[in-house]
Formats: sequence, C-alpha cells, structure tokens
Amino acid sequence: MEISELTEEQVQALCETAENAAREYVLSKVPSKKISELNITVEAEGKIPLTLNVEVEVSLSPLMKDFDVQQLVDEAVKEAFASAERYMREIGANP
Repeated sequence: MEISELTEEQVQALCETAENAAREYVLSKVPSKKISELNITVEAEGKIPLTLNVEVEVSLSPLMKDFDVQQLVDEAVKEAFASAERYMREIGANP
C-alpha cells in the first residue's frame, strides 16, 4: 500500500492501528490459550510514497492441527491493511 507523506506521529499511529487490527482479528478467531506464538510486524518505509509492510506469524497449539493457519494469517494481514486505510481516511490522507 502506498500513501502520502505523514508526520512521524501519524506513521506511528498508522502502524499501531494496523498491528492492533491484525492482533484483534487473530484473537477473534482463536482463543489466546491455543496460540503458542503470535508475532505481528508493521513497518512503514519511505516518505513519499510511504510503503506499509505487514507480517503476521502465528503458531498454534498442537490441539489446533486442523485449523488453517495460512488463511488466518492472510485474513489478519487483510484486516491490518483495511484498518490502515480507514485510519488514513480519518486523518484525511489519500491511501
């Protein structure tokens, strides 16, 4: 996703918004006690355009062996980008 130049505070808020959305999505689909590891990385690179990168890594309990982890990760990343786009609209920037 490429976006217009933002202040440092806006970039930090954008990254936090995307990270929180991904985390909330994962936790809405899998109970936290069934998650062995959850790593979410959101990075913003550049100024104009600013590029947002989102990575989600999830390891689940062996009890969740039939759960589609890749789909969970893909959907969490989509939710992070959707949340970032909503944030951009709220602050009046062009996503």
